[in-house]
Parts: sequence; structure tokens; C-alpha cells
Amino acid sequence: MDIEAAKLIGAGLAVVGLGGVGAGIGHIFAALVNAIARNPASADAAFPRALLGFALVEAVALYALLIAFLILYG
Repeated sequence: MDIEAAKLIGAGLAVVGLGGVGAGIGHIFAALVNAIARNPASADAAFPRALLGFALVEAVALYALLIAFLILYG
């Protein structure tokens, strides 16, 4: 196996976590919609927390992409 093939396999393995990130973001916003549907008065308190959760989960995706790009082009 040459080095280019190893880089491609490593980058592919680095972005496997993006599937979990997509599921996590979907879960966050599904829970937000469920919470607001059950108690509309809680929307002002729930929405900022959902955005914080989204930002933290999205950071994991950015780290995974950064590692993949470092493997490919570093």
C-alpha cells in the first residue's frame, strides 16, 4: 500500500464521526420542537440552550474535518 492510499483511508476514518454529528444535531432540534410543543412558554429558555448544544456538536464536526484535511494535505 502506498502513502496516498493510506492517507485516503485515514481521512475517511477521521470523518466517520460526522454521521454521529448529524444524528446529534437532529436529536437536539427534535427535543427542542418537542419541548416547545409541550410548553410554548418555555421557548425563550429552551432555544438558547439548543443553540449552545448545536454549537458544541458542530464543533466536533469541524474538528473531524480539520483532522481529515491535515491527514490529506499535511
